[in-house]
Amino acid sequence: MLAKRVSELPVGEDWLFEPKWDGFRALIFRDRDELLIQSRDEKPLNRYFPDVVETLLAQLPQRCVLDGEIVIATGSGLDFDALQLRVHPAASRIKMLAQTTPASVVFFDLLAVGNRDLRADPFEVRRRELEAVLASTTAPVHLTPATKDASVAKDWFRRFEGAGLDGVMAKLRHGTYEPDKRVMLKVKHERDCDCVVAGFRWHKKADGSIGSLLLGLYNDAGALQHVGVCASFTAQKRLELAEFLAPYRENALAEHPWRGWAEAGAGEDGQRMPGGKSRWSSGKDLSWEPVRPELVVEVAYEHMQGDRFRHMSQFRRWRFDKKPTDCTYAQLEVVPPQELMDIFSTAL
Repeated sequence: MLAKRVSELPVGEDWLFEPKWDGFRALIFRDRDELLIQSRDEKPLNRYFPDVVETLLAQLPQRCVLDGEIVIATGSGLDFDALQLRVHPAASRIKMLAQTTPASVVFFDLLAVGNRDLRADPFEVRRRELEAVLASTTAPVHLTPATKDASVAKDWFRRFEGAGLDGVMAKLRHGTYEPDKRVMLKVKHERDCDCVVAGFRWHKKADGSIGSLLLGLYNDAGALQHVGVCASFTAQKRLELAEFLAPYRENALAEHPWRGWAEAGAGEDGQRMPGGKSRWSSGKDLSWEPVRPELVVEVAYEHMQGDRFRHMSQFRRWRFDKKPTDCTYAQLEVVPPQELMDIFSTAL
C-alpha cells in the first residue's frame, strides 16, 4: 500500500498517525522455516540482511505477513548511508557489516497471521492484532509508535527529524489494506536552499533537452561539493533550459572545480562524483556536462543525508541577485539529533 504526499496533517477523528521511517520498505513473509524479505519492487532482500532474517525467524509467529521498514539506528539517529552499504555483491562484506552495523525492523502493519487474511479488516483492528503479535518481541524488532492525537503527531514532525525520520504518516482508522493504491497520507519536511549550478545531464529521450541540474554548495574550505540534483521539469522547460545553459557551457572546464572528475572519471577526495555510476544506478546513463559555476538556483529540499540532499530537489527560481560563493552549507537548517531510544523510550 502506498502513500500520497500532502502539505498538512488531516483533521478529524478518523486518522491514526505514525512517524515516517527513513529506511528500506519491506514486506516480511514467514511460513515456518521459510522467510522472505521483499522490497518495494518485489526483489528479495534476504542476502543483504542475514541478521534480520535470523532475528525474525526467532521472534515472529510461525505463519504471518507484516509490513515494515528496515533501518539502521545509531546513537545519533537513523543512518541511511550505512543501510545502502548493505546492498553489496560480496557476501563477506555483508557479513562484516551485519556484525558492525546491525539492522533493525520497525513494523507498522499486519496483513496476515496464521490462516487469516487481515487485509480487508479496518486498520485499527490490524493495529491491535499487530500489537498482540509483537507483544513479546525484543530489539531489534520494533513496533512503530501510533497516536490519534494530531498535536502529538505535530510534535513528532518537529522533534523526530533530528533522529533521521522524515515526516509523519496518516492512515484511516477504518481503512483496509489496498495494495498499489495511495490511500495513506504522508507529510514531509521541505526547505529552501540556494545552490550553484555546476553541470547538467541530458534528458533520457535524447531530444536535446535537459534532464537534471547538478547542484553544489561550498564547504568551509571553499571547495564546491556536489550535493544533489534538481529535476522534474516539464518538456517545454527542459528545452528552454538547454537554450539557457548553452552560453555557460563555453570553456566550462577551464577553471571548473570538478575538472578532475570530468577528466579522470573518478571522485576527488573520496567524494562521489556527480556522473559516477553506483550499484544503485541500475545501469542508467549518469554522464554529465559541465557548465561554468556562475548560476545560482533556489531549490526546495526535504532533508540532508550527510553532506548531500537525501532526495531529489525541486526547482523554485533563479537567484541572479546572489553570488555563487554565497552558496554555502551555513544556510542550511540544522536539526539537533536525538537518541532514538530516548525518543521512543516507551514504544520501542
